[in-house]
Amino acid sequence: MREYSAFDILGPIMIGPSSSHTAGAARLGKVAKTIADGKIKKVKFFLHGSFASTYKGHGTDKALVAGILGMNPWDEGLKTSMDKAKEKGIEIEFIPTDLGDVHPNTVKFEITKTDNKVVEVIGSSIGGGNIIITGIDGENIEFTGAYPTILINHIDLPGMVARVSAVLYYYRINIAFMRVYRSGKGSAAAMVFEVDDFISQELIDEIRKIPNIKNARAINPIKEDK
Repeated sequence: MREYSAFDILGPIMIGPSSSHTAGAARLGKVAKTIADGKIKKVKFFLHGSFASTYKGHGTDKALVAGILGMNPWDEGLKTSMDKAKEKGIEIEFIPTDLGDVHPNTVKFEITKTDNKVVEVIGSSIGGGNIIITGIDGENIEFTGAYPTILINHIDLPGMVARVSAVLYYYRINIAFMRVYRSGKGSAAAMVFEVDDFISQELIDEIRKIPNIKNARAINPIKEDK
């Protein structure tokens, strides 16, 4: 029998009527912003299933934009996020679509940065304000955002996992879960480390120094307090 926490019963601290459609949506937007890693000038939100049919009534549109602006689910500014995005010159577009066999509360972010680089992120709000990221730039990956997470793009060569693990060991970071993804032997690959401790920029900088690491990014969970 599952044990329920106070968070499961009461839900997350948030602005809006629905933990799935507002709190989860804001979290998805904030994680997508972190993954994009740069100044944003345009975002297309491809909305699937329940997100597509109720995004205006439940405030999902405002929550997604708030996340892109770096707001938390409980931020009062969520209510006026559309205006704030306009003030910052960020172009916003919502496109109801069918993303296939995915969770009904799924969104694909197509983020265009000021350097014209486009980043795609796919994620779902799975209930109670919880989320799961399932794709980045066409790569199928998976992480929940519940743990501090390190995303690494690299070349698939022997010893890459060991080199990154050595850096984590040096910084006394314990690995909770890890996954490795690759398109083929010796080609582009990705690692996802979900860890037990806050990820510092210093640690990320050390990982980036490893030969054949193309990029490394940290996503630290937001805290449920004001």
